[in-house]
Amino acid sequence: MSTADGGALRAYRESLSGLRTLDREAERELARRWCAGDQLAGSRLVEACLPFVVSIALEYRRWGVPLEDIIQQGNLGLLKAAEKFDLERECRLATYAAYWIRAEIREYVVRAFRVVRLGTTKGERRALRAYRRSKTTDPAALAEISGLSEERVRLLLPLLAGREVSLDASTSDTPAAIDRLPSNELSPEDEASRGEISEQAGRAVRAAVGELDEREQMIIKARLMTEDPPTLQELGNRLGVSKERVRQLEERARLKLRGELSAFAELVA
Repeated sequence: MSTADGGALRAYRESLSGLRTLDREAERELARRWCAGDQLAGSRLVEACLPFVVSIALEYRRWGVPLEDIIQQGNLGLLKAAEKFDLERECRLATYAAYWIRAEIREYVVRAFRVVRLGTTKGERRALRAYRRSKTTDPAALAEISGLSEERVRLLLPLLAGREVSLDASTSDTPAAIDRLPSNELSPEDEASRGEISEQAGRAVRAAVGELDEREQMIIKARLMTEDPPTLQELGNRLGVSKERVRQLEERARLKLRGELSAFAELVA
């Protein structure tokens, strides 16, 4: 990215910093006014989600496509989602729009990445020759042979392995292969619903944990809500009790949580 492009991107992101996040009721009121024909309300509704587009675009920044282009495609996805947004569904626009934003970005990134010229550097040419000889898809092996980094090899592998079949190739009576690939993705409505259920589940869990006493909360958060949970013995040392006592307290807290969350589980079943 050139200095000028980087400056433009920084200016764009700074311009978004002043946007106010909408709460649920404010968002629904703007959506109702937009459906009634208020274009200004529609603009405010969409603008409030622009920082969310940037956060998704950043997930694709390592694909060698200019980030500002990725953001632009994500914004197109947001506009598509806004046009289809259904007020009758108890769902936030950002939750619903995530499907459309990612769909636009993925299609753009994949197509842009596939047309990148392969073999423009000595390392890439060595990787291409090694792949053709051995057909290995081991990034470490190709990196050692070519002198490229493993990260770069991983980015090149879809191109190396895709030389046999062009996803854009088609015949007079069959569509392009890319259009015939089966899709395992959820519909935007289902994905939005799943996101909303996940958000509700998070609230239910936090509320349930809040019903535990202070010691039980500490044990549950340490044992179930951290990436590197401590052992029972370590918690026992911290609390000044035996390992067996910590196990008993944890089991009691788990039973309380199951009881608190049973109503939510029945609701979404």
